[in-house]
Amino acid sequence: MATAEQIVHVSEFTNEPFIDFAKPENRSRMQEALKKVKAEFGREYPMWLNGKKVTTTEKRTSTNPSHPLEIIGVFQNATVDMARQAVEDAHKYFDTWKRVSPQERAKCLFRAAQIVRERKYELNALVCYEVGKTWVEADADIAETIDFLEYYGREMLRLGEPQKLVPMRGERNYLVYIPLGVGVIIPPWNFPCAIMAGMVSASLVTGNTVVLKPASDSPTIAAKFIDILFEAGIPKEAVNFITGPGGAVGDTLVTHPKTRYIGFTGSKEVGLRISELAGKTVPGQMWIKRTVLEMGGKDGIVVDEEADIDAAVEGTVQAAFGYQGQKCSACSRAIVSEKIYDTFVQKLVERTKKITVGPSDDPNNYMGPVVSQSAMKTILDYIEVGKKEGKLLTGGKRAAGDGYFIEPTIIADVDPKARLAQEEVFGPVLAVIKAKNYDQALEIANNTEFGLTGAVYSKNPEKIKKAEETFYVGNLYLNRKCTGAMVGAHPFGGFNMSGTDSKAGGKDYLLLFMQGKSIAEKVS
Repeated sequence: MATAEQIVHVSEFTNEPFIDFAKPENRSRMQEALKKVKAEFGREYPMWLNGKKVTTTEKRTSTNPSHPLEIIGVFQNATVDMARQAVEDAHKYFDTWKRVSPQERAKCLFRAAQIVRERKYELNALVCYEVGKTWVEADADIAETIDFLEYYGREMLRLGEPQKLVPMRGERNYLVYIPLGVGVIIPPWNFPCAIMAGMVSASLVTGNTVVLKPASDSPTIAAKFIDILFEAGIPKEAVNFITGPGGAVGDTLVTHPKTRYIGFTGSKEVGLRISELAGKTVPGQMWIKRTVLEMGGKDGIVVDEEADIDAAVEGTVQAAFGYQGQKCSACSRAIVSEKIYDTFVQKLVERTKKITVGPSDDPNNYMGPVVSQSAMKTILDYIEVGKKEGKLLTGGKRAAGDGYFIEPTIIADVDPKARLAQEEVFGPVLAVIKAKNYDQALEIANNTEFGLTGAVYSKNPEKIKKAEETFYVGNLYLNRKCTGAMVGAHPFGGFNMSGTDSKAGGKDYLLLFMQGKSIAEKVS
């Protein structure tokens, strides 16, 4: 039971407000932060293994996708032996960290949230540079980071108490949640702070120790966040920070017998590989490994003939081209009733042609670069496929500049079973599909192997009700865009090949990192 001095009183959770960049003082602060962060370009960052800084002879770099010759940070190239040892060390420290009270662990998250809040502009600027997020998108990423820290801290205060059970005569009975062990955290680059911080903080606050292997395209923001955790009171031995090749190092971490669970967000292919590797027991393994997997999407917005067409156009453009379409929740299919198809498409193209593309640190650009040269090639290859499968209406090629810029691209008259309508592109490419009626539109919306997010625009309550019942996604949005899930308000995670429906930012999430222990004592 918590002692009086351990009890933490906190206010009710509220989402972190976004910065209003229309205010001159905020724009000025952001410009200063960009200068400050740019002055640190090329800095070297160590790994943290068993509480100590570790460097290697071989290095890796993180670069600016808006200007690829600019090196953001220099990182270490871990060996397989280092990865193996990281799990061993985390396993050793688990016995110490799990004994720290849930209240103390939650306090660490609250302190980390305050530090992130105080350094918001600087972290925004780093996200701008490292992964090509615009000011607004970067700010949303950092605000969500704060939300995860605040929300999961509060959730642990709730779940850290003995849980009431049905009373039994002659017994004292209750249930407690206990941590699992060593968690391997493999986050994505597209929400380089929020998703990484969410998985790491959920693991730590529940009493687990962590081995964090950040995405190769976004290690700098992860390194900064680890420093913030240490400053907030998380022991250095509780988090091992390791950088290196995904294949060798990642596989070693996943298959280690002392790895208890893996938290992953990324592509379907990598997620399935992790699931397969984690499912194979190895000598010395004493448990069934748990996987928390958030994978891809092929998200559709259904536009009914009874929709507000202008609102549907705006929501579709924002969901398709915000952060260059590099969100697992991004709209990559607009499924439109034939009665309004031509009107919708015309308005959609007109709106899309107003989008500005260029370096993400320039606030005048709505779209920045895609994250890497390989991503750019994959997306351009998909556009070539789309040109054969449908009608290119706007975009379709690389945009001007030395960065990885791609024009926002719309391809219409795409068959529902075409590759462009089925495969995740992860870029600023929208397939528009014509449906005979609303029922067929919902059938098309459900016809992929994914089930992450979806949206419906309709003024008809009966049609809305039908979508609620039959649109098979983890996050359904009605008369609004299918991106922009908020912690606490929209628990996030999907079905089928979109993952294990982890519901990040929801009431169930922390339970994924713990196990229940029922205790009953006979009393006289």
